[in-house]
Amino acid sequence: MNLWQLVLTELKAIVSDKAIAVTLFGGVLFYSVLYPLPYLHQVPTEQQLIVVDLDHSSLSRQLIRHADASAKIQVIGQVGSITEAKRFIETGKAHGLLVIPEGFRRDLLLGKGVTLSYGGDASYFLIYSAVAEGLVSAGMDAGKQVQLIGMLAQGKNPKEAEQNLNSLHLNSVPAFNPSLGYTPYVVPGLFLLILHQTLLIGTGILGAGQWRSRSYWQQVSPLQLVCGRILAFMLIYMVFTSFYVGYCYHWYKVSIQASLGQVALWLLPFLLSTAAAGVAMSTLFSRRDLPTQVLLLISMPILFVSGFVWPIALIPEPLVLGSQIIPAVPAIMGMLELNQMGASWASVLPQWLQLWGLFVLFFGLAILGIKRRVRALAEIDAS
Repeated sequence: MNLWQLVLTELKAIVSDKAIAVTLFGGVLFYSVLYPLPYLHQVPTEQQLIVVDLDHSSLSRQLIRHADASAKIQVIGQVGSITEAKRFIETGKAHGLLVIPEGFRRDLLLGKGVTLSYGGDASYFLIYSAVAEGLVSAGMDAGKQVQLIGMLAQGKNPKEAEQNLNSLHLNSVPAFNPSLGYTPYVVPGLFLLILHQTLLIGTGILGAGQWRSRSYWQQVSPLQLVCGRILAFMLIYMVFTSFYVGYCYHWYKVSIQASLGQVALWLLPFLLSTAAAGVAMSTLFSRRDLPTQVLLLISMPILFVSGFVWPIALIPEPLVLGSQIIPAVPAIMGMLELNQMGASWASVLPQWLQLWGLFVLFFGLAILGIKRRVRALAEIDAS
């Protein structure tokens, strides 16, 4: 059996195996819709806000109206104490609180500094950011109104006073996430993680189901089997990857900074190292259900150590160093830098070389693992 015959045999084994076919074809299509679904309403607006007004003045009521008029927040009510406001946040009825101190109007009219206190649920960074941004904007608007009243009282020309208030304009232009939403931020990393996990599960199920039975895998050398199996899965995942990076990126309006050639060059060692890791991992199992169980358990830790949903600085350093042997970790970070942030190829070159190093490592481990399986089966036959 030559290499191409082996590849065809591997493809038939993959397609005819219901568990593998559902994991690969069903999983990739299903997750392309399921995972991005919670992030489709990606720009947080109208976040519920509870107000603690200790001043009860005309100016504090004006500030509350300014806050409610903001597109970022919605005032849902007022309470008499911070403790009551916290209960709203703890029960999920509100995402933020605003505390207007006693003497707010008096101190502003006297030209004294006033501190507005605000806070919220920081479990979701973009929601917390929306609350903070809306309140800061409302506070600045209220401050400008007080300044305008003071200038007019001093006898300044209304037009001159208005120009002095608007002397500083903030022009905020997002560099890497134009919509400031969840989808362009989360989806690119999630798609690579889906490809990584399904590829590992597919190769794991295929190998684990064969090692204890006699089949075509014994008719070829371990080197030829590893090459044929990796090539077979690569042919399938070239289609899956094109679907994710091509159609899905366009459908979900994910920003693209790199060229097609750079993306293809980056994904090549990622898919090769993942396929080799899957073959090597499969030699550790003799039950078809175990690869799926193990990989589902470690999928969330991989998501966090990848660094795009949780800051790397907040993860223990030994865990970060240990995660570098997982192909998805350098692949996700490098892909985000290259394709979403417009980094140069030189800046991601170390991670690209790391993926090639992981491919060589897992390729060697896969051959050793298959040789061990061959010896174990021979010992069973001898006994």
